[in-house]
Amino acid sequence: MNAPATTELPVVVIGAGPAGLAAAAHLIDQGMEPLVLEAGHTAGAAVREWSHVRLFSTWGEVVDPAAEKLLAPTGWTRPDPATYPSGGDWADLYLQPLAAVLGDRVRTGARVTGVSRSGRDRIVDADREAQPFVVHIAHAGGREERLFARAVIDASGTWTTPSPAGGSGLPALGEKAAADRITYRVPDLKDPAARARYAGKRTAVIGSGASAFTALAYLADLAKSDDGAGTKGVWILRRGISGSTFGGGEADQLPARGALGLAAKAAVDGGHADAVTGFRTEVIERADDGCLILVGEDGCRLDPVDEVVVLTGFRPDLSFLGELRLGLDERLQAPVALAPLIDPNQHSCGTVYPHGRRELSHPEQGVYLVGMKSYGRAPTFLAMTGYEQVRSVAAAIAGDLEAADRVELTLPETGVCGGAGLFDAPDAAGSGGGCCASTPQLVQLGVPAAARAAAAEEVPAGGCCGS
Repeated sequence: MNAPATTELPVVVIGAGPAGLAAAAHLIDQGMEPLVLEAGHTAGAAVREWSHVRLFSTWGEVVDPAAEKLLAPTGWTRPDPATYPSGGDWADLYLQPLAAVLGDRVRTGARVTGVSRSGRDRIVDADREAQPFVVHIAHAGGREERLFARAVIDASGTWTTPSPAGGSGLPALGEKAAADRITYRVPDLKDPAARARYAGKRTAVIGSGASAFTALAYLADLAKSDDGAGTKGVWILRRGISGSTFGGGEADQLPARGALGLAAKAAVDGGHADAVTGFRTEVIERADDGCLILVGEDGCRLDPVDEVVVLTGFRPDLSFLGELRLGLDERLQAPVALAPLIDPNQHSCGTVYPHGRRELSHPEQGVYLVGMKSYGRAPTFLAMTGYEQVRSVAAAIAGDLEAADRVELTLPETGVCGGAGLFDAPDAAGSGGGCCASTPQLVQLGVPAAARAAAAEEVPAGGCCGS
């Protein structure tokens, strides 16, 4: 089958999450036809998997203007702009209605398995840019399909590819074998089965971002409840404790984001969690009773835990984009021009300025990675950033470069978006020696220094950095 003329084709959007549906709304606003392909069985499928988690952005910050314009004729009204939705609220009250308005422009159960230029693999130069994109899809039940597109916007996110516990970026030895006691999501402790799994147990939480803060706060709430006696968190940080560990706190212009860090600190201060710093997991062993023992890169062994919650960030799935000529940063796997702006070695959420089609362009013209996926492995993404991205990209595809280059967003400052895998500068690590070497060390915040020193002397022989 010959491909039709490129100008007659839709713009394929991969993913029916917040950025993907907003991209569709902006394309329509520009007079173009979108086709949104969603691997899940409903719009916002990934968001629904963390429906119990409350956003640290308000409704006023998570509704795209073009999407709201599309919804207005249906009688839809945005919830109170000053309130904070949960993931479930966001999906039910915004994403699903938006998908309904888009109608058959959104196809669910359609997993994109490959994107290329029609008749051209990534090697071939001849007449390349004149060819439309070809998109291969796998449907539920095994049926395959091929579609053509004038441009491709990949808003598929990173939810399905969480980073592992291993400090080297690879799964720790034994991590896969211990899968029955490891999760890579914030547990929903209102769910009876999940609550029973963690109540009265020792749970290691690996990570240093908003998700880790949330998990620690949830475990602390469980520990204080009638059915949660004995619940204990062990917070595993690859860095030391410093002034930025708990984020922006009361100085954060997104107050709920600052509150997450304060809640994590309260969990540690209240004795519901201990913080083990400077620990980079290399091995996960299973004890005779089934509990898990984390072993660091220096051989240091922590006391056994019942469960492990790994919240070390996400990484993009680039496997279906292999035939496209992408320009990606070798560290972050983000677009080359965007990477210096979002590098977590240098930036937090509030120091990333708004950006659009210029920073998101690739050697392969007409393809854009947007939303969470555009940030690669950087943890500094905000929903409102994605909306500005797709506004600019839609304008660029339509040929309105003046609108595409215009900045229409001001981001809030400060934040808790430091990278979980980054090292502190030598003088920023917590003071004091650990029981195995200079690190890792057990840190009990809110405990007087003398008491901490005495506790360090009494560390059990079976777990040199245990609690």
